[in-house]
Amino acid sequence: MEKRISLCMVVKDESKYLGRCLRSVQGSVHEIIVVDTGSTDATREIAEAFGARIKSFPWNDDFSAARNASLEAASGDWILFLDADEELCLAGEHVLPGLTAGAEPEGYFIKIVNHLGSEGRGETCPDLVFRLFRRGSDYRFRGAIHEQIADVILERNPQAKFQVAEGIEIAHYGYLDERVKEKNKKKRNLVLIERELRRAEDDRLLRYHYGVELFRAERYAEAAQELTRAAAGIDPNSIYLPKLLRYVVMSRQNAGQFEQALEAAVLGLRFFPDYADLYYYAGLISLDLKSYGSAQDFLEKASSMPSQPPQYASFPGVRGFRCFYHLAVLAETFLDEESALKYYLAALQDNSAFTPALESILRILRPQQEPGYAKACLDKIFLLEDAQARQKMAELCFRQNAYHLALLYWEEADALGESTTAHPAPAGNELWLRRAICLIQDERYLEALKILAVFPPENSLYPLAKVNMLFAFRLLGKMRRVRSTLAELRLAGLTEDSAKVLNLLSLPEGEGNFSPRPAANRNIAVDSDTIPLDSDGVALLSQILSRLLALNRPNLAASLLAGVEPSTLARQGLNFAQMFLAYGFRIKAEYLLRDYLAGGPEGANAEAHFLLGEIYRETDRFAEAEGSYRRALAKDPSQPKYWLRLESLYTGHTADWGAPLPAERTGHFSPIPEN
Repeated sequence: MEKRISLCMVVKDESKYLGRCLRSVQGSVHEIIVVDTGSTDATREIAEAFGARIKSFPWNDDFSAARNASLEAASGDWILFLDADEELCLAGEHVLPGLTAGAEPEGYFIKIVNHLGSEGRGETCPDLVFRLFRRGSDYRFRGAIHEQIADVILERNPQAKFQVAEGIEIAHYGYLDERVKEKNKKKRNLVLIERELRRAEDDRLLRYHYGVELFRAERYAEAAQELTRAAAGIDPNSIYLPKLLRYVVMSRQNAGQFEQALEAAVLGLRFFPDYADLYYYAGLISLDLKSYGSAQDFLEKASSMPSQPPQYASFPGVRGFRCFYHLAVLAETFLDEESALKYYLAALQDNSAFTPALESILRILRPQQEPGYAKACLDKIFLLEDAQARQKMAELCFRQNAYHLALLYWEEADALGESTTAHPAPAGNELWLRRAICLIQDERYLEALKILAVFPPENSLYPLAKVNMLFAFRLLGKMRRVRSTLAELRLAGLTEDSAKVLNLLSLPEGEGNFSPRPAANRNIAVDSDTIPLDSDGVALLSQILSRLLALNRPNLAASLLAGVEPSTLARQGLNFAQMFLAYGFRIKAEYLLRDYLAGGPEGANAEAHFLLGEIYRETDRFAEAEGSYRRALAKDPSQPKYWLRLESLYTGHTADWGAPLPAERTGHFSPIPEN
């Protein structure tokens, strides 16, 4: 005779999700018991439509009490319990009857697939949960939160056996960003667990859940302490031990306790030598510690692990795209762009939606400087079959300031007739603003101005549209229009700092060119009218400089810098120099770097010395390059690229400029004395 199964649920205001859950169990359970704790939406009506028996229960901050109320109302031989934001996934209608037909076991662990992130673009993380068991009069849930019943069954029936169910899964949507926000789970869970711990201080499982909630609340040091306490003396066969160990590692890493985190990971691998997550996090922690050889070993080991058992609750990508991504970052650290590209491509093959890998490929291809080559590579690597795919690529290119390439992809999307920028859009469309920016950068000023003119003053994008109109007028040399547009922006509420920057565009070009003076002196001609800038002004100036350099207007860019107060240049000189260098303007970048380094100890940045060395190397001034690389190493000996560049001077040239380099290349680095 077929065993009867009762679905037991506790709900409140679940009208958005309940229907999906109940549809998933239709034909699989014999009765539905819904305990409602005070819904004010259509939850009860939806439950009734599916034939549920509804029982009202005043909420008392105790999940077990509500669960037990559902058990008392159930009449089936077996109990299946689900939450409203879950759904049952069966391999066939025979699965549940098959699981409940025999004399054993007493209950089942079921694989649950947690959906994370944003719906439609999220990731999944599997786990095991105890959700199906025989109904017993003395089987009752325990714990106000993270309520448990498996331990209770074993206490009442020491001979009870549990199994992992086959052919059945639960899809859980409760960790989607929107759902977590709706339920305010983090705050609620902490309050309830802290209250429970005051009653049951020695409850190891409850303390584990407390540590996890502290981690989710970004209270990492406290989480590490509680999780470590939960792990002390634990039974190695505890089903949640793998997850507990991983959370110990993650908590210590996020708390900046890198050595202790790595120790915890290595210890965990003694218990679970096939646990990919522990290898992965050990690799990331080794990167934090700048132990690059160990990082590569751990990450490669993670990528070689077999499929993970559900009780590991392995995070998505630790054997695949996330692991490959960090191996690529490691390769770039050693100036190995070829290997980096290989790993970034492997990451995309594992997860085509993993945007960081695609963005890194774009960066390596240098689309700002070589758009034609970059596009040929991208078109060969990626199958861009429709307008939507080309639009996405255009957006990625735009975010990397590859304006010409973005425009090419947008125009290809237009040709396919499906692009959102193929036809005139309503005034104020953000995509059209981006399109106008790309047209300006392609020196198609009149087309850009035509688009920008449609943004009305009440539109939130109006100030940005006007700023870009001003920029286009400056490039066209229409200074009167520049000044009138600036006046309009002031009337629209332009901040004083932004006004200072835009006012620089109204000044004649040529008054701020660099001059090759000694490094100890200021290399940009400035006068008493120079302006100080705060963070907003610096951000706007940086955007304008980058776009001018992309347009091959370095002298105009230098003129703008000439109007900036020396103290601002001293703080931002490295960033500005990197912009000039990225577009190949080495001489101007050199003067900025020398000024930046001459600013005093705070300006003596290792990366500035390295970039100066790069300029010297590329202009065949190898002795000066050696000095700069050595100074960079003296300030930060942990950067492999500093060693590699210095070594290349010795291997590429015969002159003996200094002492031999240490042999170590992939572990911790030792400082080299500064000459």
